[in-house]
Amino acid sequence: MNPPDFTDCPLYFEEPLPAEAERLIAQAGRDYGGPGAEQALLRARGLAPEHLAVRVGLYRTYCCQHRLEDALQVAEGAMEIAGRQLGLPPDWRALNERWLASAAATSFGLLRFYLLALKAAGVVLLRLGQVSASRDRLTMIAALDRSDQLGAGRLLQVVDAFRKPADPSDLTLAA
Repeated sequence: MNPPDFTDCPLYFEEPLPAEAERLIAQAGRDYGGPGAEQALLRARGLAPEHLAVRVGLYRTYCCQHRLEDALQVAEGAMEIAGRQLGLPPDWRALNERWLASAAATSFGLLRFYLLALKAAGVVLLRLGQVSASRDRLTMIAALDRSDQLGAGRLLQVVDAFRKPADPSDLTLAA
């Protein structure tokens, strides 16, 4: 998959929100990093449960607070919403170029969001120490994005560099 120019592509945050949900997101932005941000975003999610901007706000809040399990749950929920809108299979492991072509015809911007949410889940899993689960997600993205415009291939290189066993000749003994 090679992403095209996104200038003519509607993006998730351009979708209209109920006025109160928009106000709550703005409030969460002002309270970013504080306890009020999460509460405002949870209330916004109650008003607009399928809106991806609310999900992105929650993901960022949880990452900022190092609540990685919560961030993972939000990333996976965002993938579920975007995947359903794109007609993708519920399990990301079933993705292939045929599915991506169909999804791209529906909305390339939303497909890019879906793949970035998959990457976000992979990064969170990596931070949680679940390297194999992380690697599975990143490998899928890298296979579908051969030009590595989403950066999963570069991230995989870093992960693999840390996974390689040390060369015994590089080890030194300390007295």
